[in-house]
Amino acid sequence: MTNYVTVGSLEEAYALLGKNKSNKILGGTLWMRMGSQTIHTGIDLSQLGLDQIVENEEAIEIGAMCSLRMIETHPLMNEYFSGIVAESVKDIVGVQFRNCATIGGSIYSRFGFSDILTVLLALDTYVELYHGGILSLEDFIKTPYEKDILVKIIIKKEQIKGTYQTERLSHTDFPVLAVAVTKGQKGYKISVGARPSKAALAYEAMHYLNTRDELGEEMIESAVHKVIEELNFGSNMRASETYRKHLAKVLIKRSLKTLSY
Repeated sequence: MTNYVTVGSLEEAYALLGKNKSNKILGGTLWMRMGSQTIHTGIDLSQLGLDQIVENEEAIEIGAMCSLRMIETHPLMNEYFSGIVAESVKDIVGVQFRNCATIGGSIYSRFGFSDILTVLLALDTYVELYHGGILSLEDFIKTPYEKDILVKIIIKKEQIKGTYQTERLSHTDFPVLAVAVTKGQKGYKISVGARPSKAALAYEAMHYLNTRDELGEEMIESAVHKVIEELNFGSNMRASETYRKHLAKVLIKRSLKTLSY
């Protein structure tokens, strides 16, 4: 890194970001330090008050500089959404890592193995970008990477039941597969991540479940089959496509049975 700047405003940060293609926003920098890319200017947002989790009438707002450890331990994250937001980060590497990693860095990077991205996609979640404005998390995931600043994560408050299930090769490893299932006033949402591609919603299965009155064994089997048919699964160093499909069947079925009680 050639230069390091602690900015005093988002306007200053965005202007600096656009001056050189090698200028980067600094989050927890945990993945940057593992890479070989040369950074011309590192832009530090730590003095902009983006490390707060606040509640208003409609939503919980999480500043981009909040650490994963803050999300894990914050009362609001354990009180709302069946506690699955806090649950999703508790096994990420270790406490020291979670004290440094930021939610802004995790979400903006749209990692395929991201636990938190998988869970937030199963909720009514939005991102606020400095230049791009507010858009749904799902739309954000699908948009091409552009230079912008993630300001906050916005999760609309709703009464839901939810569950988060993962399979890991070891307790603190990245997930081989991640599944988040929620049930609220608008019905079921099924999000599957670490396929190994980034999290996606299983719309066919969701529509199927949301047009039925009761959740029986046959319905669960049919919904699971629809997820496997709709979403793509692949292979990497952690697991094969076949194994991931098997895991998906088990974890989704387990999740749906949990929510049906």
